[in-house]
Amino acid sequence: MMLDTLVAVRRTAMDLLARREHGRVELTRKLRQRGAPAELIDSALDRLAEEGLLSESRYLDSFVSSKARSGYGPLRIREELAQRGLPRAAIEQALAAADIDWSAQLRELWQRKFSAVLPTDLRERAKQGRFLAYRGFSQEQIGRLLRGADLD
Repeated sequence: MMLDTLVAVRRTAMDLLARREHGRVELTRKLRQRGAPAELIDSALDRLAEEGLLSESRYLDSFVSSKARSGYGPLRIREELAQRGLPRAAIEQALAAADIDWSAQLRELWQRKFSAVLPTDLRERAKQGRFLAYRGFSQEQIGRLLRGADLD
């Protein structure tokens, strides 16, 4: 389908938004890949934002909660959002507003992945630490958990 009219661009954008929330940068990229001209994209997205159909804050909230449920920590989530072209301040605000107990998230992920068995040697400690760091938790949080200080 040719995206050469405002109506076609708007319809495609709405189809994408119907599947899940998108950020403006991400939606712009997807519409460009489908061959829509930049001036049509901008006016279509401006209109969708005015109508409340395109919301950066809703996108941020849904992204943060979805990633957190999937076992990702704040560092990884922050990085992924920054790569998607979202402003740092908005990212920080969304992470703070999410009201997620990151220590509990970390503990749950660790229990699922490592059966709540504390590492007995340096190799196992490094393995667990690498996995948890890759998932986006801070060295401080990981260290506390692996020392057993974070466990009930």
